[in-house]
Amino acid sequence: MVVVVKKDHDETQFENLKNWLKSLGVKIHTSEGESSLVLGLVGDTSAVDIDLIRSLDIVEDVKRIQEPYKNANRKFHPQDSIIDVNGVKFGGGTFNIIAGPCSVESEEQVVSIAEQVKKSGATMLRGGAFKPRTSPYSFQGLGANGIEYLLKAKEATGLPIVSEIMEFSQLPLFDDVDLIQVGARNMQNFELLKELGRTRKPILLKRGLANTIQELLMSVEYIMAGGNENVILCERGIRTFETATRNTLDISAIPVLKKQTHLPIVIDPSHACGISAYVKPLAMAATAAGADGLMIEVHNDPQHALCDGAQSLTPQVFDDVAKCCFAIRPYAYKA
Repeated sequence: MVVVVKKDHDETQFENLKNWLKSLGVKIHTSEGESSLVLGLVGDTSAVDIDLIRSLDIVEDVKRIQEPYKNANRKFHPQDSIIDVNGVKFGGGTFNIIAGPCSVESEEQVVSIAEQVKKSGATMLRGGAFKPRTSPYSFQGLGANGIEYLLKAKEATGLPIVSEIMEFSQLPLFDDVDLIQVGARNMQNFELLKELGRTRKPILLKRGLANTIQELLMSVEYIMAGGNENVILCERGIRTFETATRNTLDISAIPVLKKQTHLPIVIDPSHACGISAYVKPLAMAATAAGADGLMIEVHNDPQHALCDGAQSLTPQVFDDVAKCCFAIRPYAYKA
C-alpha cells in the first residue's frame, strides 16, 4: 500500500499518522518527491482502513500495490534512486562504463587493463576472482589472490572495483570490494541474497539467463527487505531459441524496468552476445535506450584469455566503443 502525503502537510499530523500505521504492525518506507511525500507500507495491510486514511487532511491519495515486490517498486519511490559506489553515481541521469577482464589472471594484467580503460573513460574496473564455469575443468579464477590484484589495480588507478561473489562465506574477502556482483547463476540464491541484505555494500544483481523481469525484481526484494537499498540491476541477456549469439540481449528490459523500479539498470553486452564484433552495436543500442551504464569485458590479449576471450574487446576497440557511447550519453551527475 502507498500513502501519498501532501507536501505542505502539518508535521504533527504526519507523525501521528506514522505512529498509528506502525501500531498496526506495518513497516514504513518514506520517499520524498518534488511535490509530495510517499509512505510505502510493507507487511500485512489488511487491517489498514483506506477510506479513513484518505479522509485525512494531509493525505492526497492512497493506493494498494498489486505487485509482489514492494521496496523495489517505483510506486513506493517515484524518484530515481542514486546509488553511490565509492564516489561513482549510478541513476538519476548518470551514465557510467564498467570495464575490465572477465577473470583476473595476474597483477600485471589487471593493472595494465585498468590503466587503459580509465584513459578511455571507464569509471569502474571489473574483474572476476571467483568464476562460475559450466565445466569443472575450466579456469575457476584466482580466488583471494584475484581480489588482491584488483585492489592493486585500484591503488594504481583510483578506479573502484566490482567482482563476483559465489557464496556468503566469501563475504570477508569482499570487505574492500566497492561493488559486489551477484552473477546470473546466483540470482535466485536466496540465502546469499539475504546475507547481502544485511550488509550496506552496493550490490550489482544480474538477471538470470532464464528469468522473468518480475523474478529479477523479487530477487532484489530479498536484498532490500534486509535493509540494503544499494542495488544496481544488470541485464546480461536471456536464453532463447536463437543460437547465433551466446544469449539474446533484452533491450526492452530497459524501459520496462525504468517504469517498474526506481533502481538503476546496467547492461552487459559482452555476455549478451558472446562475440566481440557485436558488442559495439549492442552497447550503443543499450545506451540510446536509456541504460544507466554498461559493463564491458576488456582483455589485452583476448586470443589467449583464460576466460571468455571470444567476447572480450582489446583496449583499442574498447576506446572506440566508449567514445561512441559517450557521444550518445555523456557522463554527467544530476542530483
